[in-house]
Amino acid sequence: MQLILEKIKKYKFVFSELVKRDFKKRYKRSVLGVLWSMLAPLFQLMVMTFVFKRVFGRQMEHYTIYLFAGQLVFSYFKEATNTGMSSIISNSGIITKVNTPKYLFLISKIMAASINFLLTFIIFFVFALADKIKLTWKVVTLIYPVVCLFLLIVGAGLILSALFVFFKDIQYLYDIFTLALMYFTPIFYEVSIFEGSIALKLLNLNPLYLYIDYIRQVVLYQQIPSLTFHLMCLLYALVLLRIGMGMYKKYNYMFLYYL
Repeated sequence: MQLILEKIKKYKFVFSELVKRDFKKRYKRSVLGVLWSMLAPLFQLMVMTFVFKRVFGRQMEHYTIYLFAGQLVFSYFKEATNTGMSSIISNSGIITKVNTPKYLFLISKIMAASINFLLTFIIFFVFALADKIKLTWKVVTLIYPVVCLFLLIVGAGLILSALFVFFKDIQYLYDIFTLALMYFTPIFYEVSIFEGSIALKLLNLNPLYLYIDYIRQVVLYQQIPSLTFHLMCLLYALVLLRIGMGMYKKYNYMFLYYL
């Protein structure tokens, strides 16, 4: 990770221009522009609340915020990894002509998605206050799961973008994977429905659940998770990041032959 940070610092002008380009490109010829980054998840939240509240949230206080926390994290993960997957292929014209670290194109895509995520996070806090939830100093600790989530996304992006160079079908397989992941992640239902079953233990293998639960514990219940919980959040992120960096290091020289 230190090597990546050093490269970003070295190519900071190129990196900043890539982030600006990716962010502007997203809303090019759009009337509302960046407002869509906030409106789109809100519309999705309204639909999901209408559909699922009667089934899963009838007995739950602050169900909209509970749902918002899950949707916020999952949407960020899905958007960042989906756009990051094609980062090398979509920038092949530049990569084949300019000697620039290829992961800069991936991280620029992730940073553009991160801006949308942070803007939506602000709306999340506004909704929490409107729902009469008391926000304490403990919300500062949310920096931790957000950083871990970012590292996890970078790791996943490194893996997916490397695989996509060699296997274009990975995008279709990933769509199936994210759909299954959405239902396996407690976004719109309570974890308590798995009480006493092995599924409850399997949920701990899902890092997105950990990050979502961290946000819910702090915002909804004003509790800071245990040290073990913190270590698990970091462990998943570092493991995926290490695998992704290993793949880039191993196959980096082969990318140009497939572009």
